[in-house]
Amino acid sequence: MLYEALKHLDSLMATGEKRSDAKAAARTHDEPIFAFTDGKIHAFETRHNYQKIIMRFINWCRDHYGINRIECLRERADELALDYLSDRIVQRYSAWTLQTERSALRIFFQNRDLASSVTLPQRKRENITRSRLPAVRDRHFQPRNWLPLINFCKACGLRREELRDLHVRNVYHRKRDGQLVVYVAKGKGGKDREVPVFPGRELCVLEVIKGREPDEHVFDRIPGNMDIHAVRRQFAQELYEHRSGRPLPPLEGRLKSPDLDRDAALYVSQCLGHNRIDIIFGHYIR
Repeated sequence: MLYEALKHLDSLMATGEKRSDAKAAARTHDEPIFAFTDGKIHAFETRHNYQKIIMRFINWCRDHYGINRIECLRERADELALDYLSDRIVQRYSAWTLQTERSALRIFFQNRDLASSVTLPQRKRENITRSRLPAVRDRHFQPRNWLPLINFCKACGLRREELRDLHVRNVYHRKRDGQLVVYVAKGKGGKDREVPVFPGRELCVLEVIKGREPDEHVFDRIPGNMDIHAVRRQFAQELYEHRSGRPLPPLEGRLKSPDLDRDAALYVSQCLGHNRIDIIFGHYIR
């Protein structure tokens, strides 16, 4: 059953295809694009995360209901998904985890209404604690031992996987304007991007690659206890302030137009590998 599930996930992969193209096609046919999905998996990281969820769900069904055939799983998909998510709610999993799990199950069973009768907890910004409060792992990480890595992250705001896959040749001065950039190959969603180094932090980047071979990885090791997301958040906040020339918007209350700079937020979003202003204000700047 696990093997058949993996084969089915393989069939859902749409590597090289753009989700934005499917979304644009839906828009031309006046189809709703809110929470749009084309039923495909476009990113390897998404596949990795969804696969873990599906494997966990299948093992849960086998342990609780004795199901060992994929056909039985499909026949009872809605019932099983409902029970599984209800059990996870009782175990007090976060609203974000539960939403991701239901999305993975809906993609796997190709049913956008799967487990729609279960009411998931609301996702609220004030409940986000990742990289905002002290965590257990912080006690096992000594920042002073990793200053070159931390300063490099503060200069370009890359993700953990992007830092892991970065080569010395991917750091260069752009020909058209001489700007020092870090080139990310196949970042989020398989997209490439050039990240301009934060003004004034160029030496922190150049020192790390000085005298090294182009094909070397920039970092041989990235400590598991380092909170990369917290550094990305700091990078985003400081870049927004630098780009907009204004302070960060207030932490509480509804955002008003005078409190934000949309152009600066979009620039920060693109540097981080997103292209959405709401993510920047909701998860990084505030």
